[in-house]
Order: sequence, then structure tokens, then C-alpha cells
Amino acid sequence: MPHSSGPHVLIIVQNLPVPLDRRVWLECQALVARGYHVSVICPKGPGDPPRQHIDGVDIYKYPPAAEAEGFLGFAWEFAYSWVRTALLSLAAWRRRRFHVIQACNPPDTYWLLALLWRIRRVRFVFDHHDLNPELYISRFGDPTTFAQKLQFRGLRWLERRTFRTADRVTSTNESYKAIAVRRGGLSPEHVTVVRSGPDTRQMRPVYPERPRPADGIELAYLGIMGPQDGVDQVLLVMDELVHRRGRANVTATLLGFGDCLDELKTQCTALGLDASVTFTGRVDRVAIAEYLSRADIGLCPDLKTPLNDLSTMNKTMEYMAYGLPAVSFDLAETRVSGGDCLLYVPSGDIAAFADAVERLIDDPRLRVELGERGRRRVADALDWRPQADAYVGVFDDLTGFSRPGPAVPDDGAAAGSDRQGRRYVDLDDPGEAGRYLLERRAP
Repeated sequence: MPHSSGPHVLIIVQNLPVPLDRRVWLECQALVARGYHVSVICPKGPGDPPRQHIDGVDIYKYPPAAEAEGFLGFAWEFAYSWVRTALLSLAAWRRRRFHVIQACNPPDTYWLLALLWRIRRVRFVFDHHDLNPELYISRFGDPTTFAQKLQFRGLRWLERRTFRTADRVTSTNESYKAIAVRRGGLSPEHVTVVRSGPDTRQMRPVYPERPRPADGIELAYLGIMGPQDGVDQVLLVMDELVHRRGRANVTATLLGFGDCLDELKTQCTALGLDASVTFTGRVDRVAIAEYLSRADIGLCPDLKTPLNDLSTMNKTMEYMAYGLPAVSFDLAETRVSGGDCLLYVPSGDIAAFADAVERLIDDPRLRVELGERGRRRVADALDWRPQADAYVGVFDDLTGFSRPGPAVPDDGAAAGSDRQGRRYVDLDDPGEAGRYLLERRAP
């Protein structure tokens, strides 16, 4: 990485550790590549130290709050995290003065910290990851009681304060930008769409070290396992395929963690699927490449809710980056990302979802066609590199600093293997690429 002699950017994340948060990590690397000094404040993951310096980024970590339950539990979590973050921002300032704070939601509470730092002429960028009012409705339904309405209005107020405090907003898609303009009262010129596309030079298929059995079919889910993520739908689909349709050769690997992980494991056992479903827990980029390179079909089980319908699902584009055909419930922004590279079924229709999975199982050539089409689309239209330029441009405009050069370093991207020595699939060789997409293994 180049020496970071430019302005100092402090990035605040509450819902995931860094570098596990892949969008935030790509943002960090883009800023470092263009000469910025970058620090991050985030919660600790299992086994994480309180301080890390990784690839040019200083990371300050605090022990996460206990798992929240109910309104008071969430309020305590937000207050605890806010105070820990505020204290660490002082530590970061003492080490090196920062010029810009970027806060990533949820929650929409760090506008107040940014307002306090404005005394020191620190600018504020809001990286708009989630729609918290829609998240509330998606999890709890429309507010009906006085307490629920008060909580919902509080979320809308926090969102509005965040928008109005921000000097600039980066939104993950056009739907989010429209909300920032409409609900936040922002000028469109102050909102920049920065999609969470993968860096397809780095995120591409490798020959897996442990390919699935030749007579098996492996399904994969990658993502957070929270109440709004629909991972329980995967288990219902597996129950349909294995127990009702006799697809004994179908297995599923669920990559990730979240508030619902223990409940999902209990549900899996109750459905008699322990022999067919594997939960990996937290995974890094190395494991993601292994699992998505050997899987046959990706799963997008997010149900159609006010939040999910307008949100960009990173898993969709990551499946496409690995040439992995996928089945998804029909969501507006998922269609924007996936185009004609996915199979879509009505939200919540387990039988239709299982039908689409079976269609891909029984038609290997369709799997190859969708895999090729998806990889081509994500590389040509959804790649992170042009997004990185737009992202860094926001900070250049705010600070007046600008250093020419790519916002995404090659970092060995042209090599024939990754850092672990696994060979990349030669996607420029149509014959080999087609063979791999069919078999998902080395020749």
C-alpha cells in the first residue's frame, strides 16, 4: 500500500467487525490507495485484539454489547456502543487529527458525535447502508400501539437528523438515494450512489481444495442470519427437497452468523436436516472463495419486505462473481443487480423456490449459462472499481485533496493464483471456463 500522507478519515461501524464488513473494507482500501490515512472504530469479533493495523488501516475495537432484547435492550446497545465509539474517537484524534468522519448505519445515532466533532471542523459523510424505519416495519409490522408509534417516530427523527447533519451521503443504490432526497430533504448533488459491487479481479473462482462429491449438489447461502434475512426459508426449501422430493444428494452450506443462528440450528435439527445442512459460522474471504467456488447453486431467501425490496443484497453479486447461478425471491433491487442472471420466484413460495432449484439441478447447461451470464454482468456493470472512484471522489470534494491513480490497487490481481496458492479458473478460456462451471472442480 502507498504511504498515507493525505487527510485522515475516521470510519465508524457498529453492526460488524472490520475487515469482516466487506463493503467498508473495500472503502478503506480505496481511500488508502488514493493517499488517505484511514482509521476505523468497530466492535470486536471473536478473538480480535483491541488494536489492529491491517493493510494500511488502523482499527480500534471495543467489546460488543450483550445481545439486545426488546426496546430497552436495543437502547442500551446503542448507548453503550455510542459511548465506546466516542471514547475511541478521542484516542484516534490524539494519535492523528482526522478531517472527516464517515458513519455507517445502522444505527442512525452517530450524527450527534459528528456534530460534536464539527467544533474541530471535522466534516461528516453518512454511508447509508440500511433503512431503519423500514427495518422496524419489516421486523415488527406497522406500529399500532402508542409505544410502537413513539419508537417508529424516534427512528424517523434519528434518520432525519443523520441526513441533515451529513455534509455528503453515499447510498448503496438509487432507491436509497431517492429516500435520502425525499425523506432527508437533501439535494441530489449531495447524494452519491456507491454500489457494493465486488472487486471481480480479486473475487473470482478458484479451483476448490475440497470439491463436493461428483454425484452431489451443493447449495450455498452467504450472509447475515438475522430476523429479516429469511434464512429459515432455506431450511424449509431443504426440507421440501430432501424429505418430500427425495433429493437425498442435495446438501446446503450456510455461511455466516447473526442473531438467529442458534434458532436456525434448532430448526434444522427439528426438521431432521442435520445430515444435509452445514452451518459454518463466521467466515473470511479465504473460506468464502472455497465454498462459493465449489457450490452449484446460490440461495437468496430474503422475503419481500419494505426493507428487503429496496436493498441491494451483496450475496447476489458475490454469487455472480463466482459464476454461481442462484435462485431468489422476487425483489425490486435484486432484479436491478441480477438482471436476467438469476431465477426469480414469488416471495415466500417454498414450492416455487424448490421448483427453481430442481430446474437448475436437472439442467446443468442452464447452470453454466446463468453462471457465465452472471459473471459477465458483475464484471462489466457491477464491479467495485468504478464505484471506488465515485466513493473517493466524495472525499476529494470535501477535503480538496486529490491524488491521481487507481482507487483499487491490482495487488496481484493478474496472477494465476490467490495468496493461498489456489489456482484461479481461467475465465478467458471459454472451454475451461465452461467445463469448470459445469463440474465446479479442477480438471
